[in-house]
Amino acid sequence: MKTALVVGATGAVGKALIFQLIEDNNYLRILVLSRKPLTIKHHKLSVVIVNFDVLNDYSDQMAADDVYCCLGTTIKVAGSKSAFYKIDHDYVIDVARICKQKGAIQFILVTAMGADSSSAIFYNKVKGDVEQHVANLNYNSFITVRPSLLLTNRSEFRFGEWIAQVMMKYTRFLFIGSLKKIKAIPVEMVAKSMIHFANKGFKGNHVFTNDMLFIQ
Repeated sequence: MKTALVVGATGAVGKALIFQLIEDNNYLRILVLSRKPLTIKHHKLSVVIVNFDVLNDYSDQMAADDVYCCLGTTIKVAGSKSAFYKIDHDYVIDVARICKQKGAIQFILVTAMGADSSSAIFYNKVKGDVEQHVANLNYNSFITVRPSLLLTNRSEFRFGEWIAQVMMKYTRFLFIGSLKKIKAIPVEMVAKSMIHFANKGFKGNHVFTNDMLFIQ
């Protein structure tokens, strides 16, 4: 029986992940690092309130087997490119580094379709950078999932994303074959795929694109 550590549990994918991990018999304990308390309560769930700017201070509470990272924001919410980079890159690397030092075997990261460290698009470049830098930590198993547009009900309203979700909802039947790579995907399916791949016993680094995340 394993311990899972989750960061980004208050986000859309993270919330879905917590509910599914609770039901997964492979995990005896679910440890969450969060800036604020969670509304969900369960005997398997332990929440550590942290300040990600001084994450080393919490290292003694970060021992786990599998680390699920769903940290992520937008430039608009973060307030600037530098603030976005700190959350989507620096915090992720800090988590990965400390957990590796504390004995974690596997790191499961959600980034985004188009992640590429050489991209001219800032968002895609940051996602690519964080993938590359976690890979350099040489986890026994490093799994990356790259979803397309997420289908969810967010706490904050994003007009552009809402329009895209509405369009995708009524045209999803068109996204078959090669178009499945850009098909909108429910956050519950992203979470399911993360756990599915984590339980496969993979070794080394593996990247799963959007079309590979629709787990039956």
